[in-house]
Amino acid sequence: MQDSPADPTKSPLFDQIKGSTPLLLHVPHAGTVVPDSLRAALKPEALDLSDTDWHMDRIARDLLPDGASLMSARVTRYAVDLNRPSDDTPLYTGATTGLVSTIDFDGRPLYRPGAEPDEAERGSRIADFWTPYHKALTDEIERIRTVHGYCVMLDVHSIRSHVPRLFEGRLPDLNLGTNSGAACAQSLSDAALAALEESDFSVVRDGRFKGGYITRHYGQPSRNVHALQIEIAQAGYMLEETPWTYLPERADRLKEALARLVSVMAEFQPDMEH
Repeated sequence: MQDSPADPTKSPLFDQIKGSTPLLLHVPHAGTVVPDSLRAALKPEALDLSDTDWHMDRIARDLLPDGASLMSARVTRYAVDLNRPSDDTPLYTGATTGLVSTIDFDGRPLYRPGAEPDEAERGSRIADFWTPYHKALTDEIERIRTVHGYCVMLDVHSIRSHVPRLFEGRLPDLNLGTNSGAACAQSLSDAALAALEESDFSVVRDGRFKGGYITRHYGQPSRNVHALQIEIAQAGYMLEETPWTYLPERADRLKEALARLVSVMAEFQPDMEH
């Protein structure tokens, strides 16, 4: 009997389900694997991995429609940030963190004194983690596009609802990013926003989080690749401090809202005439 196209596969860098529809859910920041060399260099408090998109891989898997594809990173973003360009060009004008960041979202040092990564270490991490990961993501998008003529990707993220260094006040619950409309068809962006607005969560489009490197780089409607980012305030589904506990009742309510978004994306059919 042939393997099902939705059989899960695993690499040291990511978990993956290769599906049979145009939809791909992608989770780049939920990884909690800390390579041994990084573990030795990080400050003890940094090993709490506070900037992780906690439980987003679980939520994405729960939302995955029949036949859709899923790819989620396994390695922590403290090794290398997969949602930054490999040349570390800043994506936002305000405070942020980098490709191989030496600080966390709150600006606190991640590394023991003298253990910060040098240029050689940064290069090794790009070669060992970033480059093969993005090759695999590129291959999956192209596989889907080749089979169906187009690919629709939802890049799934979460963050603490209050991070004063990164944004003022409380973040809206659901933050849809389309790179100011450049990463997907306008009809898909509008339908996605309308789907989220059916919930009683607060929603914004292209606010503080317009989409990172993944949305901006891979979202190319002219090539029939349509990408959206969703940045979720973690208060909507979990405890926002260690031990970062998943709260099922809150999460179930959140997943109801996200399921409408995923459904709209699964049903989307682009204009293929150009």
